Amino acid sequence: MKKILENDKLRLRAPEPEDLDYLYKWENDTSLWEFGATVTPYSRFALKQYLIDSKQDLYTDKQLRLMIVIKESNEVVGTVDLYDFDPFHKRAGVGILIDNKFREKGYGLQTLQILEDYAFNFLKLKQLYAVIPESNRGSVKLFRKAGYSDAGKLLEWLSTGNRYEDALIMQKINSVLI
Repeated sequence: MKKILENDKLRLRAPEPEDLDYLYKWENDTSLWEFGATVTPYSRFALKQYLIDSKQDLYTDKQLRLMIVIKESNEVVGTVDLYDFDPFHKRAGVGILIDNKFREKGYGLQTLQILEDYAFNFLKLKQLYAVIPESNRGSVKLFRKAGYSDAGKLLEWLSTGNRYEDALIMQKINSVLI
């Protein structure tokens, strides 16, 4: 029987209290803020409360955060999110973060493939999409490699503090679902 949310190398799992240090590091890395929605630091307390309060229910929270773990070593390599979940239109946004020391090893692509299998075959979503800063060439390359298509460009969509940057909309449609 095929397992959900894993392949032979990686497993996607719910965040645990032990993940607090990873989340604290990533959420407070100011070099990443321009690629996401974070504009202020997170306290350890706030992140701890998130871990306690999160129901990890996509239908309740309209989002789902999963930790990316190497099965053999149990190392956490990053996190992936489904966000802006819309059960009526059967779509969700995708955000991914791979820790610097684990980049360029294929974990991002494998994660997107595992998440896509879960979203399309288990949740029965029609589409996944990502809004990516045009300058984030690594993410653009990753999503294209995962089969996402360029669906449009949002002009001056993201503020970097002193200027605005265009964002690409990338989309993958589940052609099996009717």
